[in-house]
Amino acid sequence: MTPLQTEPRQLRLTAPEQQALQLPGAEGLCQRWHERTPTWRRTSEGGFDPGLHRVVAIAEGPARRFVEIHHYSGSWPAVRFVFGLQRVDEPPGPGEPAGGRLLGVLSLGIPMNGAVLDVFEGTRRYTETLELNRLVLLDRAESNAESWFCARAFTAAARQGIRGVVAHSDPHPRVRRTPEGGTELLSPGHVGHVYAAQDFVYLGRTRSRKLTVLPDATVLSDRTVAKIKGDEVGHRGAERRLVEFGATPRRSGQPGRDWLVQALEEISATVVHHGGNHRYARAIGPRRTPIIATAYQRPRHGRTGASAPAGQRST
Repeated sequence: MTPLQTEPRQLRLTAPEQQALQLPGAEGLCQRWHERTPTWRRTSEGGFDPGLHRVVAIAEGPARRFVEIHHYSGSWPAVRFVFGLQRVDEPPGPGEPAGGRLLGVLSLGIPMNGAVLDVFEGTRRYTETLELNRLVLLDRAESNAESWFCARAFTAAARQGIRGVVAHSDPHPRVRRTPEGGTELLSPGHVGHVYAAQDFVYLGRTRSRKLTVLPDATVLSDRTVAKIKGDEVGHRGAERRLVEFGATPRRSGQPGRDWLVQALEEISATVVHHGGNHRYARAIGPRRTPIIATAYQRPRHGRTGASAPAGQRST
């Protein structure tokens, strides 16, 4: 039985079934999370009641805790605006903002490469254009909740002067190591069906690159590598994280570059070839700003789609 033939409202899929989400028909499912474990709902099941929910700007602290617990990346990016989806007929959980139970978080912020924002005509990076860098909903959220959530968050951001939003979806599967020494599929990768439903324009793929993946399926960023190699501010925290995975602590006087090579070998970090993320963009607000980057037919499954450098403009 394929994942598209099962009946439960919350679909918990085996690794092969998750990989099948890259096949035709997967756009009929929407993804949910609980403590970094994915489930799916059918978009056709409906059930979302706008009258029981609201979207509000929330503080970074509770949003960060929510994302680090539930989002597959387990990390928090640089943000400018943070919005929460609340269930107003339920009390907030511990540490959550007043007004209802927190079911989802959406953040708009600063991308690693600011050039990805240069796809809107006559706009300024960071003040008028931002990246949708986190979107995560709990498995309790009914089908199609994300569309309602995004629409209201974008309206609120537009009131603050934001004119364009870019988003990326990662089609590469994420595998993490289990405490027993095995591995499990954390995320099958996705092509961005939620962005297509929000009228984002598809802009192709980012450049392919090599990624260093840690045992918990998170990526050791180039910026973190540079901090360790150059003894920059924050290198001690980055080193502690690798020690927690089993690396030998760095010796006094040992060059960061040498220690990093040793540490990554000790924790069995893997280097993978990543074919690039899918890129999307959408103008928001009452007067839509033209998108000046080349648009392509959006992918409907798998890892298809044209390859386009970040920041490429149409001629």
